[in-house]
Amino acid sequence: MYDDRQLFPGFPGFPGGSPGSGFPGGPPSAPPPGGAPGGGNQGSQQPPPGPPPNFTPQMTAAQGGPSVMAVDPGAIRRCLFRYTYIWLRRDQFWFYPVFIGRRSIAGWRWIGWRWVYFGIDLDNIQSFTCV
Repeated sequence: MYDDRQLFPGFPGFPGGSPGSGFPGGPPSAPPPGGAPGGGNQGSQQPPPGPPPNFTPQMTAAQGGPSVMAVDPGAIRRCLFRYTYIWLRRDQFWFYPVFIGRRSIAGWRWIGWRWVYFGIDLDNIQSFTCV
């Protein structure tokens, strides 16, 4: 039988690991100041200055409608640091992206009364629109 400390020396959540790293044993944390790793200086990791617009956009054919393909990072890049409405297969919400990677997006999700830091794979997004 192996001791976890032997299998995962220095791994977050185990002895020698870094606390608050988001891995087992520590609470989730936002990316380091200046953006997510490899993302360059993406700007502030502070939530948006206020709540999102007080309306729910309608998904239209012009926005592509529901899609089985992943959202292209280049297409959603124009929404960086803008209020963006996201449609998933079973959910929809206001989002304020601060990082866009090749396969994922991270930013602030509105949960009705405050912003929470959130990330999602681009292939889970059916459609989006930014204002």
